[in-house]
Amino acid sequence: MMKYKNLLQILYRNYRKHGVLRLTGILSLLFILSGCQTILSPEQVTATFWKAMANGELESARKHTTQDTQYLVNKQESIIGTSPETGVIVINDPNAKVATVIALNNPENNKTLTFDTVLLKENNVWKVDYRQTLNNLSILPFGEVINSLRGIGDVINKKLEQQMPFIENQIRSFSDELIRQLDEFRNQLEKTNPTEKQ
Repeated sequence: MMKYKNLLQILYRNYRKHGVLRLTGILSLLFILSGCQTILSPEQVTATFWKAMANGELESARKHTTQDTQYLVNKQESIIGTSPETGVIVINDPNAKVATVIALNNPENNKTLTFDTVLLKENNVWKVDYRQTLNNLSILPFGEVINSLRGIGDVINKKLEQQMPFIENQIRSFSDELIRQLDEFRNQLEKTNPTEKQ
């Protein structure tokens, strides 16, 4: 920061002394300031976007969305006043996904949404693709059903693993009984029809 302050002082002194240098000083200052603009990471964009949504600051939120999805940004009462959190980030330039968690403000239902916020690079700046993010939000109920079915499958699998020794014993017992009955049947056939054996 000290370098910029010194540089600004030098530019200001030259600006006052020399008329031609005034224009050069102003242009240099603009060039330096434009070069200092920080580019936000996907995580920072996601956090800033959802914080703006949680505060009801739609214009601020729109600044962080892609040009073609800004019109989709509307007030979401269920997230007003929440504290969105971000998690795992996956970057596949020019796309990124940031895991997002929002605990909804609903006293009747303490529901937490966990989904991916999708980002794209637009003019080399990360922006939220709000359409794709909304798609991720819309499939959440199906995700709960799938997780529920997966849980049921896991329980069934665990029970089957526990019962496998019993099932194997039952199959062996059935197989032994079947062989015994087949032997008896063959013996009875041989007794009733002894001529075929010769």
